[in-house]
Amino acid sequence: MKVSELMEFDASKYLQDESDCRLYLAQAFEGGDPVEIQAALGDVAKAQGMTKLARDSGIAREALYRALSNKGNAEFATIMKVIGAMGLHLTLVASEEALKGKVKTKAAAKPAAAKKTAPRQKPNVRTAAKARTNAAAGKSTKGRTRVSGAHAHG
Repeated sequence: MKVSELMEFDASKYLQDESDCRLYLAQAFEGGDPVEIQAALGDVAKAQGMTKLARDSGIAREALYRALSNKGNAEFATIMKVIGAMGLHLTLVASEEALKGKVKTKAAAKPAAAKKTAPRQKPNVRTAAKARTNAAAGKSTKGRTRVSGAHAHG
């Protein structure tokens, strides 16, 4: 059998329900290839019905076929309208690689932070001078007058 005699694979025939469509789109988005994402959106659009999607998105059916083909170049606004008409929305999360990088960075930073000592504080000259003045006047550091045996009156 020649390659030209083989039927082209059409994923839209195998997308039976909303769950299949969401998983298929999630896989395409995870891959990150814009052409693959666009084609996957086209497959889901065909599976759900291009006419209904055109009506719900406000985009002409022919324009959807062109935009969501492998060779199309859909604008981001078109993609967002299609996703909204499918009853979906985009949610951004950190990639696993980014999360792993943060965990490694935090783990590496903790031992270094534990080695650091608290910076030495400079003595407060005013406080020390005030304490000496108070001590000479017979006052405690709390501002109360000290009573010593030599100065006490009976």
